[in-house]
Amino acid sequence: MSCENQKKEKEDFYKASRKWKNNKIEMSFLNVSPDSHFSIHNLPYGIFSTSSNPKPRIGVAIGEYVLDLSEMSDLLTGPVIAKRKSVLHESTLNSFMGLGPQAWKEMRDSLQRILSSNEGVLRDNSDLQSRCLHRQSDATMHLPAVIGDYTDFYSSKNHATNVGTMVHLPVGYHGRASSVVVSGTPVRRPMGQTRPDDTKPPVFGPCRLLDFELEMAFFCGPGNSLGEPISVDKAQDHIFGMVIMNDWSDTLDIYFGSLFMTARDIQKWEYVPLGPFLGKNFSTTISPWVVTMDALQDFAVSNPIQEPTPLSYLQHKDPYTFDVKLEVALGCEALKNPVTICSTNLKNMYWTAKQQLVHHTVTGCNVRPGDLMGSGTISGETPDSYGSMLELCWKGTKPLDLGQGVSRKFLQDGDEVIMTGYCQGNGYRVGFGECKGKILPAFQSH
Repeated sequence: MSCENQKKEKEDFYKASRKWKNNKIEMSFLNVSPDSHFSIHNLPYGIFSTSSNPKPRIGVAIGEYVLDLSEMSDLLTGPVIAKRKSVLHESTLNSFMGLGPQAWKEMRDSLQRILSSNEGVLRDNSDLQSRCLHRQSDATMHLPAVIGDYTDFYSSKNHATNVGTMVHLPVGYHGRASSVVVSGTPVRRPMGQTRPDDTKPPVFGPCRLLDFELEMAFFCGPGNSLGEPISVDKAQDHIFGMVIMNDWSDTLDIYFGSLFMTARDIQKWEYVPLGPFLGKNFSTTISPWVVTMDALQDFAVSNPIQEPTPLSYLQHKDPYTFDVKLEVALGCEALKNPVTICSTNLKNMYWTAKQQLVHHTVTGCNVRPGDLMGSGTISGETPDSYGSMLELCWKGTKPLDLGQGVSRKFLQDGDEVIMTGYCQGNGYRVGFGECKGKILPAFQSH
């Protein structure tokens, strides 16, 4: 096809898309509850399988259903995706993430049109529906991508009241990708060295001070070449979407005002001089659905005022802070229902995802599609908005009352941590579903 014809094809597609956008009814032909996380305004991506087809494949969440993209690729006629339909038949999102923002937008527009109440291509085709639509309750979710690299930041001013260096740059450390797991995967209490008594040698045994850390994380899209930093004005083209993340920890060293509170467990003992190792590498849980940045744009709010003004390579004026309501609930056998123990918001972050990515690559470090970057613990200003047990219980000095005679200082075996988050629109939600994990006893060799 000639360049002129290719250009006309794209213009025609986007003209039709704009016309549909201007006239569309803002609802799906599927029955989607107003409190569902997965409205037609969302359409997050994930990897799922079913008992009838155990092959992991790409799906999109809509209401109570998963839309199987591998079964409906022929309906996608946009000029970018039409030539790259093979990525929709893969078992991870890496290749799709790597296509970039033009492909992401085209796919989102196409899916919203196909799923809308005034479009009959899927609505009126019962045979296609039977092949494309599966109930989420019948699906098994998998990790959305092969995570080649994982980095965790420390970017909440409320979480780290000692901000002598954090106000100049988003502090981060390189983690490990091998133990990132999808929501619902049990988490085993780690074993390791601790030194509960500073006057005695270290001992080996199960972690005693197991904690959660409420975070969000973003998946990288197209990467950059080694040696070529990503500039702040281009960073959004390299960020695909976000998930909720629980960066399990055997607690973390944290400053409370001028009092340095150290957790006397695995992480405290190994922390100096190079930072956490075994205390952070045993597991990180993420929610299965990746909510795209396009879906979050309607919920962007002003970025936090940063004082002192960051260096020029970190400065950007466009809003890239998002109003995502977040909650953490804790369940156990002694409780009839899980109890909400934390309510906070992503907008409490001091550094934006753009700034995190730009700082990560300023040295020329290369990122790749599917790389994962955690926000750091998200804490608000009030005690009920703290994003970890260490803060909620003030390092165990103020036990958390869960009711029914149950209290906690740190997590116990059998406890289940359930994180959720969503943006609230006018009569609809753009949500992330659940990020949950249950604590198993420490491994005992036989």
